[in-house]
Amino acid sequence: MPMMFIGHGSPMNAIEDNRFTRTWRDMVKEIPKPDSIVSISAHWFTKGTKIMNEENPKMIYDMYGFPEKLYEVRYDAPGNPMLAEDVKRLISRPNEFDNSWGIDHATWVVLVHMYQKRDIPVFQISIDAAAPPAVHYQIGKELKSLRQQGVLLFGTGNIVHNLRRVDASMRGKGFDWAYRFDDYIKDSIENKKYEDVVDYMSLGETARLAVPMPDHFNPILYILGAADQEDEVSVYNNSCLAGSVSMTSYLFQ
Repeated sequence: MPMMFIGHGSPMNAIEDNRFTRTWRDMVKEIPKPDSIVSISAHWFTKGTKIMNEENPKMIYDMYGFPEKLYEVRYDAPGNPMLAEDVKRLISRPNEFDNSWGIDHATWVVLVHMYQKRDIPVFQISIDAAAPPAVHYQIGKELKSLRQQGVLLFGTGNIVHNLRRVDASMRGKGFDWAYRFDDYIKDSIENKKYEDVVDYMSLGETARLAVPMPDHFNPILYILGAADQEDEVSVYNNSCLAGSVSMTSYLFQ
């Protein structure tokens, strides 16, 4: 099964028809329909590694101050408790089931465009806030066998994500350091130098500006961990906006 990392951007993308959302709809035309989706979401950033295992995971609106129409979006896909058991066994480090969270907007903002029928089981794995990059990469390696079971591994975040530096006047442009970091990651992925992505902090100040917190960056590490050297990598939505957010997305197949 192919894999994806999606730069999800603003929650408003759930209800907008724009170049990003149109691209998301096009991406799924390139791959077989998955049997299940396992999402590694930037917005489930926890102490330790958590896994959802409900039959029907709740959908949550983990954002504030947006138009009422956004809170009317529904993404009530089923869960997959049996697959969640497999995921728990595959991850070698301590982990636990936890249904206190739900399918958050980093996941449903994208899936509402990709799989509009909401008929594919989906659940999330959390990101351990205390774990270093190499641990997230290793978990990805441990999840790799799920690709043989028709499971879409789905990372959702943003390669560059610094909300303190957002400049709305820049709209479809990025700061030089944002492009520099986004291009470094893209070049490393396209050349299969995944260890360079794990070692992204070697870029010093550029990395600190692009990734002030690792929540939105770490999902790509899980996807790279599960990648094969033979995977073809396609790049979508390769752009920055508002100065300090990258929408760049990747499809591995």
